[in-house]
Amino acid sequence: MQPMPQLEPLLKQLRLSGILDSLAARNQQAIQSKLAYTDFLGLLIQDEVARRDQRQFAQRLRKAQVSGDKTLERFDYGHSPSVNRAMIAELGTCRFVTEHAPVLIAGPTGTGKSHLMQAICHCALRTGYDVLFITHMRLLAQLHAAKATNTYDRKLQQLAKIDVIAIDDFGLRPMRSPQDEDFHELIAERYEKKSTLATSNLAFDEWALHFPTN
Repeated sequence: MQPMPQLEPLLKQLRLSGILDSLAARNQQAIQSKLAYTDFLGLLIQDEVARRDQRQFAQRLRKAQVSGDKTLERFDYGHSPSVNRAMIAELGTCRFVTEHAPVLIAGPTGTGKSHLMQAICHCALRTGYDVLFITHMRLLAQLHAAKATNTYDRKLQQLAKIDVIAIDDFGLRPMRSPQDEDFHELIAERYEKKSTLATSNLAFDEWALHFPTN
């Protein structure tokens, strides 16, 4: 049961209806703990801020096209024991984003490259960066479609401004003209300005993670 039902229309009018989710519990807590009115109000405001942050993160996660359960905490190092944990931890700090450094994760199929890259994307999203996770073929298809609708320049600039683009399955299929030119132009636009990640299994028999710092 919600305390003071008359608050509901007022909170909705102020676009604070989320407070209703925790109002009853916080009201009970305030009574039991004999909280001051300001402390009670502070708890409600903290709850609302946390709800909004979570909602915004969920929206950014969907926009980034990153799987919600592909996190570093869920990555199975036992399945890929050769993974350099220290370097993964370093990538989790997102220092590579501030340095505009590229990252290449290479290894055989089924070794967790995509999971690991999405986990790094999670870290970047939590830090507040804009992220896009996309397969190499889908990225090329989007650039091709933009040319067909005379929106290529706008699409190119849109992609160039994203803080982190994570390209999965790079080189899974050979690029043909003009795909190679389009891709090169995008990378050139982002070079030393934004960070680009890629996974690939081309010509690699074991795990490799390249993280240039210069």
